[in-house]
Amino acid sequence: MTKSLIRYTNILEIVGDIIKVRAKDVANGELAVVRNGNGENSMARVIELAGDSVALQVFAGAKGLSNDSSVRFLGKSMDVTYSPSILGRVFRGSGDPMDGGPDLGADPRIDIGGPTVNPMMRVMPSKMIRTDVPMIDLFNCLVESQKIPVFSIAGEPYNQLLARIAIQADADIVVFGGLGLIFDDYHYFRSTFEAAGVFARTVMFINQASDPIVERLLVPDMALAVAEKFAVDEGKRVLVLLTDMTAFADAMKEIGIAMEHVPSNRGYMGDLYSQLAKRYEKACDFKGAGSVTILSVTTMPGNDVTHPVPDNTGYITEGQFYLHGKVIDPFGSLSRLKQHVIGTVTREDHSQIMNTMIRFYAAAKDAEKKQAMAFEMSAFDNKLLRFGKLFAERFMDINVSMPLEKALDTCWQTLAECFESSELLMKKELVDKYFPKSAGAA
Repeated sequence: MTKSLIRYTNILEIVGDIIKVRAKDVANGELAVVRNGNGENSMARVIELAGDSVALQVFAGAKGLSNDSSVRFLGKSMDVTYSPSILGRVFRGSGDPMDGGPDLGADPRIDIGGPTVNPMMRVMPSKMIRTDVPMIDLFNCLVESQKIPVFSIAGEPYNQLLARIAIQADADIVVFGGLGLIFDDYHYFRSTFEAAGVFARTVMFINQASDPIVERLLVPDMALAVAEKFAVDEGKRVLVLLTDMTAFADAMKEIGIAMEHVPSNRGYMGDLYSQLAKRYEKACDFKGAGSVTILSVTTMPGNDVTHPVPDNTGYITEGQFYLHGKVIDPFGSLSRLKQHVIGTVTREDHSQIMNTMIRFYAAAKDAEKKQAMAFEMSAFDNKLLRFGKLFAERFMDINVSMPLEKALDTCWQTLAECFESSELLMKKELVDKYFPKSAGAA
């Protein structure tokens, strides 16, 4: 008798959406069909093995199930449809289309959640992904194969930032994964992609807040499996956008509590780091092929960067963009790979401009404090105040969009409007070449 014909009816326990059954020769992550007393079927996934006791997460929930329900294991793990036909399509966390488009049942499927790439097949990051967002391209470049989060809090426009990057990034394909989205957020992303004309190069995996929580755990794996396939088989430069990975971690915590696992920190399980790393380490520039770059959102409850999710994320990823006060904060943001591209694939003045602009902006914030405390202001302090205002208007607003070269020129123009060339403390050959000759500090 084949495995797919064996039905197990000795259900031991039902806790929330998790059932336990006694079975043999079952693999972790294997799919199963659960049938209730009315003959209705639900898909489930093996999430834990303990001897012959098998725990399964039921996708549609355990409502209507009882101890006399039956379980049939399918002998295969979760997979997802992969072909060029999935571009411009939207899928649920179960992998089923949710956009009413043509059936893809005949298209090939690939397993999800496989191992990360052999380090021997990884290439040193050396190419920039332009986003036309000045606070990224100018000060913390996004580099191909990088894994980097947007640290933010509820109420900040991180979804708007992510949508703009998806539209403007110079990637071949964008794979979007939404975790626990409310319908308005899902509709915003889809309508924005369609209005911008980039939907044809985008594939979306969406888990809404009302969908089964197990699907929330599958969305990153599906998105990354598809991205890796496009990169390896077709040589594409793929940008993966995930929002919000805190929802992913919370789903893990909820399942762990239902399984009566002992929590490690603030209710999160002890394997939080490894579970996050397993996904983020999929970022790679493949030798002789394309690349996968991961940009995710991590919301920080209470704006607490020491919270377990951002804390563990920071150890795994290569920097972070800190979205605070509706702007990308230049002091809290960091790209650890930017040195691979600044001044090599970007213009020669990039490094000097980046350092000078941040130096003057930091001094401008100090001048603002002096002004607020009614200290005597010098002429140079007043220059700094003007510079700080222009810097915030021209560069920090996340709605500002300009190519890197224009942004560099705008930096020189802004410096010229506020300071004399002798006050810049920059390399003379760069000042002579790029400082506007007709400009001068007001």
